[in-house]
Amino acid sequence: MWRNSAGQCFALSTMLRTLITSRFSPCITLCQPLQQRQLARPLLKRTMSSAPTMNAVQIAQHGDSSILAYVSVPKPTPKSDQVLVKVAYSGVNFIDTYQRSGLYPQKLPFILGREGSGEIVEVGSQVTGDFQVGDRVAFVGPGSYAEYDAVSTATLAKLPPAVSLEQGAALLLQGLTAWSLVRQAYKVEKGDWVLIHAAAGGVGLLLCQMCKLLGANVIGTTSSEAKANLAKQNGADYIVDYSNGYDSLIDKVNELTENKGVHVVFDGVGAATFDVSLKVVRRLGTVISFGNSSGAVPPVNIMRLAEKNIRLMRTTLFQYITTHDEFEALSKELLQLVAENKLQFAIHKIYNIKDVKEAHDDLEGRKTTGKLLLNLSP
Repeated sequence: MWRNSAGQCFALSTMLRTLITSRFSPCITLCQPLQQRQLARPLLKRTMSSAPTMNAVQIAQHGDSSILAYVSVPKPTPKSDQVLVKVAYSGVNFIDTYQRSGLYPQKLPFILGREGSGEIVEVGSQVTGDFQVGDRVAFVGPGSYAEYDAVSTATLAKLPPAVSLEQGAALLLQGLTAWSLVRQAYKVEKGDWVLIHAAAGGVGLLLCQMCKLLGANVIGTTSSEAKANLAKQNGADYIVDYSNGYDSLIDKVNELTENKGVHVVFDGVGAATFDVSLKVVRRLGTVISFGNSSGAVPPVNIMRLAEKNIRLMRTTLFQYITTHDEFEALSKELLQLVAENKLQFAIHKIYNIKDVKEAHDDLEGRKTTGKLLLNLSP
C-alpha cells in the first residue's frame, strides 16, 4: 500500500526518522562525523562512576580535629559552567584548620579542602576553554576533601605532562599565594631585605626560593636546626631560631641592615609575630600579614604605623584570582617556573584520606616542613 504513493512513502519515511531520532538520539549523536561531534562536545557528558554517592571528609560542627568525619555524601552534579573532577590528591592547608575550628565560620555541614588534582570526568554544557574529559588538572576551589568535586573553570589549570598529580595538588594554593605576595602584595626587587616568618613551612619555603630568585637578601625564622637547614637549602641567606623568643631576631636584623630594618616582612604566623614584625621593618617599609597559624592578630591601633610610616596589608589569595584572567596570569607564570625547574615543591607527607585527623594535628603542631597531601584513593 505504501509503494503506491510517493507522498505516502515520504510520510512514512518522515515518521520513521522522527521515531528513531527521538528514541536513539544519543546513538545518532555519537555516530555523527568526527568534526560534527567535536563541535557538539560541550553538550556531551561522561562520568567514570555512576554511583550517586561518594566518600568525603565533612564537619557537622566547628571544633578541633576530633570532629573530622569520613562519611558518605551525595556526589556533586556540576553546573553548566563547571567540570566534575575525580580527585586524586587534596592539599592540606592552614585555611582548612581555620574553617574547621570556626575562625573562618562555615555553613554546616561542610566539606573541607580548598585545592586538589585529578582527572576531569564530566564537562558542563557551557564550559569554555580547552577542557575535556580525561584531562589531568589542578584546581583551587572548595570541597576537595572528597572523591569528586564540582570545579569552576575560572580556577582550573591543565597540568603539563611533566607535572605529576602529586605536584599539581601541592603547587597551586601555596604556590599562587607565595607568587602573589612577591609580585602583587609587595613587588620584591633585587637588593631588598626580606624577612619571612615560618621559613620552613609550605609557603615559607616557596617564598625563600622566589625572593632569592628575584635577587633579594632573605632572612628567615624557624624553630629548629633541621628547619633552619631546610630553609637555607631553599634560598634563605640568614636564619634566626625563635624558639627562645624574638629578641635575637631584632638584633640580627639590625646587624644585617645597619639598623635600617627590612624592606618587607611576609608574616603567615599572625598573633605571635605581629609585634616583632612592626619592630624590624624599616621606615616606609611594608608588613604583609597573610596567615594566622598562631592565632588571629588582635585589633590594631592604626597610630602604631605612624612612627615609621609603615604600610600594612592583610592579604588573601582569593582576592587576587577573582577572574579567570587573573588566575591564568598568575598560574601560567607559576607553572612556567616549575617547568623550568626554578621552583621545587617539598612534599612532607602524603596521608591516607582516612588519616586526615593526623594531618591536621601535624600541621597545627608545627611538626611538618613543606606540603601535606591527602590521597583520595586509599
